[in-house]
Amino acid sequence: MTLSGALLLGLGLFVVFAILLYNRLVALRQTTRSAFADIDVQLRLRYDLIPNLVETVKGYAAHESTLFTKVTEARASAMQATSSLAAKGQAESVLTGALTQLLAVAENYPDLKANASFQQLQSELSDIENKIAAARRYFNNAVAEFNTAIEQFPTVLIARSFGFHAADMFTLGDDRATTEASPKVAF
Repeated sequence: MTLSGALLLGLGLFVVFAILLYNRLVALRQTTRSAFADIDVQLRLRYDLIPNLVETVKGYAAHESTLFTKVTEARASAMQATSSLAAKGQAESVLTGALTQLLAVAENYPDLKANASFQQLQSELSDIENKIAAARRYFNNAVAEFNTAIEQFPTVLIARSFGFHAADMFTLGDDRATTEASPKVAF
């Protein structure tokens, strides 16, 4: 084999290797986008459930209008938060805190807690919250895998050349909003 033949073979192998690395990065980026879409689906289900939950509680606790307003505003804010994952996470954290307060109010109304419609809505909300948590874990794992891949050598060379940037994790902002809104239990 001649020197020029060996160079061409080496260059060909390098190009094939670079293409494989690039395609892996594209696949990982698509996985993160798809994973976030799964979170978005669950959040939309929660947004759709909230008005029914508020209306059900209103029937028993009409004087809690400030709380109903807070939940409604938090829902609207969360639905509109699209500027960044951090803003979305913060808005979702506020909404979670407001929902926690709403459910805590329900504890003061035995008739409401016994209402079949309320129990069904509460069960659906719990199921959706579990699905959101699972989707967030999957998304954050996909982001971690993508971010690791774009930082590893030699993939980092391809990632930089083609403008791949680290993705953000999806966190629920400041957890104090949820913690402060949690009902206190004393025995």
